[in-house]
Amino acid sequence: MITREQIPQVVGHPVHDTEGKKVGDAKHMYLDDKSGNPEWVTVKTGFFGSNETFVPTRSARLVQDHLEVPYPKEKIKGAPNVDVDSGGHLSVEEEQHLYRYYGIERTGDKGMSPDKSAGAAGAAGAAAGAGAGTAAAAKSGGDAGTGMSRGSDSGGTGMDKSAGAGSGAAFASGGSGSPERMAAGDVAAEGESMTRSEEEMHVKVERHASGKARLHKYVEVEEVEQTVPVRHEEVKLEREPLSAADREALRSGAQISEAERFVTLHEESPVVETEVVAKERVRMRVEEHVEQKKVHGRVRKERIEADMEGPSDTLPGDSPSRGGRPER
Repeated sequence: MITREQIPQVVGHPVHDTEGKKVGDAKHMYLDDKSGNPEWVTVKTGFFGSNETFVPTRSARLVQDHLEVPYPKEKIKGAPNVDVDSGGHLSVEEEQHLYRYYGIERTGDKGMSPDKSAGAAGAAGAAAGAGAGTAAAAKSGGDAGTGMSRGSDSGGTGMDKSAGAGSGAAFASGGSGSPERMAAGDVAAEGESMTRSEEEMHVKVERHASGKARLHKYVEVEEVEQTVPVRHEEVKLEREPLSAADREALRSGAQISEAERFVTLHEESPVVETEVVAKERVRMRVEEHVEQKKVHGRVRKERIEADMEGPSDTLPGDSPSRGGRPER
């Protein structure tokens, strides 16, 4: 339900249907003549906002920067067209027609006399804001205008006949000699407002040392086995018979004796030598890796609620019939 304090947040702002789709922009708010609470809002629909459709605000709620109503867009666009009189009021019949269309049961209007004057029967509301209907021009000793109450001779439910023109707002019916209701523009101008704030969490990163890395070279000894070929000399006896010529040559001076001859034998043996050879270059390089890390925090939000202690805007002697006046 929309309160009077929330009216400035509604008029001129988008209106969304029950599925979150934008229907149009709120143009006027209509107040109940008896309680003074918002009862209807007109929504500009169609191309370039050429049409205005009435939507009840009973179950509507403010969501961030828009008004959300519990009706689908097609339901709202198909609402019956109603005429607002020069005083900016709806007749009871037109209001009942709208209630029936939206499936709202109104028991408070039962028992109202259908033959009372337009103002005494109670109007459903009056358009407010820029471009609202013209105010009723006062007539000395006559009717106050279409859609407004007649003088005290019509049953004591009239309005002040000296009401000036150009106020741009309608007045609710009261008892004989009751003061005028405040104009919608004045209500919006004098209404209190508050600014709601909330904390937003912003996360930043800072760079700091997380550790150190160093290159360290050390020496380790390992056993290596390798097979290499090696050579060695061996003595082998070879016997060959002498030829006749050789025997003849050795005959002279030949004697039986002992003798020795020496032959030097050779062999190869492995000799291990080591040589320092550069094998590879080891470099330490720093790389950056990005990972996603969840950050939790607490933020504070301000909430604004309106506490209504009573229908303070209801004047004594108000007619039990329903009506309204415009409000921005």
